[in-house]
Formats: sequence, structure tokens, C-alpha cells
Amino acid sequence: MKDARIDRRLFLRGIGGVTAGVAAATALSACGTGTSRASAGGGKGGKTVVVRDSGGSYGAALQKAIYTPFTQETGIAVKVLNLDDAPLLAQIQQGRPQCDLINNSMMSHTKYVKQDALEALDLDRVKSVKSAKIPEAQITDHAVSNSFYGACMAYRTDAFGGKKPESWADFWDIKAFQGGRSMCNPDGDLPELEFALLADGVPIDKLYPLDVDRAFKVLTRLRGDIKKFWDSGPLPGVLLSRQEVTMSTVWDGRIADLQKQGVPVERQLNGMRRQFQGYAIAKGAANIDAAYQLMDFSLRAESQAALAKAFPSNPSSPLAYAKLTEDERNALAGAPKYYDKGFDTDIDWWLKNESAVTKRWLEWARG
Repeated sequence: MKDARIDRRLFLRGIGGVTAGVAAATALSACGTGTSRASAGGGKGGKTVVVRDSGGSYGAALQKAIYTPFTQETGIAVKVLNLDDAPLLAQIQQGRPQCDLINNSMMSHTKYVKQDALEALDLDRVKSVKSAKIPEAQITDHAVSNSFYGACMAYRTDAFGGKKPESWADFWDIKAFQGGRSMCNPDGDLPELEFALLADGVPIDKLYPLDVDRAFKVLTRLRGDIKKFWDSGPLPGVLLSRQEVTMSTVWDGRIADLQKQGVPVERQLNGMRRQFQGYAIAKGAANIDAAYQLMDFSLRAESQAALAKAFPSNPSSPLAYAKLTEDERNALAGAPKYYDKGFDTDIDWWLKNESAVTKRWLEWARG
């Protein structure tokens, strides 16, 4: 099963291979698409919109919370395409995109813009941007955010004699909080330099531009206690469940699943790193009017709330949280009580530096 965040990371690690994707796109055109499915019920009058998402449990939640209700309201059928970014970009550059609306990370959308692969948005056609009060920082000329995921700390509650880690400094404190650690590698998410800097006392509002040399010095202090670098969303939970580690970095939505399984774990959201997901329209989209309608529907506060009920997705609309019960709201890292504890990933900084940081990280990890 695909994971939305893993799918995004595959793209973040190398959008440069667009040329290599042309052959794949041609092959896909010859045999249909990658993995696709249609919204139940179909559309009235033959109207259809094709949306790209990453499938798996996230795709199933989108189908339940967004696509099916959209078809019921508008009569427009939704066809879903699960296609990796290189062939999708190749299709767009060839002038024949197989999808209209793209659900992807905002960082990925920024890279698409550099490839001239997205339509400039007419926000007058997306009324829900204003009605849902989407933050200005999550609105660009080509994409609008509907949610975010957070990278944070998870720990075993039975490991420290009742003590609770409160910060990334505690994550680095092996004496007070004994046991192995796990952090991600570049196949799992962006290298976790920000957490190292926070552990070393850098204020959360002074993180960027990241001091890369300082971050790697701090990472080196912990290197001997990192038992495994995780590269997929479920792995931190496996390591914690088996007591191979007492703390790990993790995607916040994974903790609830572990707790339901009876694993004694908790999350710490101080210093959480947020990365946003959103919608954009493919350049040359065949069904651009329907794409605008589906984007507008998806960004409604009630739609974002419905998605949050079906998947641990943190709405970008502050109004969406009011449409959840207190328990549902507080289970999300985006809840008002937690939001100021975290920070937004600086997309521009990472776009300029990810390749060099990843290369250095791989050399560092090899020792």
C-alpha cells in the first residue's frame, strides 16, 4: 500500500529525471494509465474530472470524504490516477496530461512550476479559499494547500520511569532518556537538520537559513545511539513496538494507530516540522472547469474536516477544526492548542539545498 508521504518523498529526491520519464509516459499512454479508479455512480451527462493522488489509505479516504460527495453534488464523475511524478511531468510537457487536478506536496508543486507544468490559478474560481480562510502562506499563484503532515517525536511511555521528553534536547539526552533512537533517512523524508538545531538551542523562529555545519555536528553526537534510519512511515512504530528504540522521529498520524494496538507510546509535538499538501491544475488540462470545481469542493472547511475524520490529515483551514468534535480535533497535530508548537518547512531553502544536504547526509550516515 502506498503512503502519501512516501510518494511525495520519491518525487522530492529527484525531479530532474523528466526526460527519463518520457518513455514511461509514452508506455502508459499506450496501455491506459498507471493505477486508476472511477468515482462510484459516474457523472451525469458524461462530465468527468481526472485527479492524481498517491493512493493507499490516503486515496481511500479522499474517495470517501471528497470524490464521492463531489460526484453526488455536481454529477461530475471523478477518475483517479495514481501516477508517479516523472511520467506525469513528461505527459504535461508533451502537451497531453492524463490528469486535470494534481494532489501533491506544495514543495512538489513548486518544482512543477519550475518545469512550466501547472496552470496559473484564477482564484476567483475557487471561492472556498476565502470562505475556508486558507492562510495566505499556503496560497501560491499555482497551488493551494488543503492539509499538512507533521514530523515529530514519538516515545515509549514505559521507558523513562515516568519522565516525559519535552523537547528535541531531550531526544538528544541519552543519559536522562536512555535507549536507542531512530531517525529518518532521505528516502523517508527531508533530512532532519531542523531537529538537531532545535536540540542545540536554536530558537524555532530562527531556524532558517539552516546552519548545516552546526546541524551535522549535533547529529554526530547522537550517531552512535541511532539504531536504525527509517525509510517508510510504519517503521518507527515497528521499532517502538519491538522496544528496539525508546524514541523515534515519526509522522504524527502514525501514533494513533500504535495506541489503538495497545503500544505504550505518545507523541511530543514541540518542534514539529510541518509540510503542506495541496491542489494544482495540470498545464493543458482537458477538463479545466471540472478541475476548478473539484478543487473548490475539496478546499471547503467541511470537506477538509470530513477528510480529517477519514484520515489523520491536518486541515489547512482553521475553520475545519471547529467542525470536529473535541476528541477528533485534539487528535490532530493541527489543532489550535498544538499549532504554535511547530514550524513550517522553508520550501525555498530546501529546494536550493536538498541535493547537497542529502549527499552530505549519505556520506555522514556511512560514517
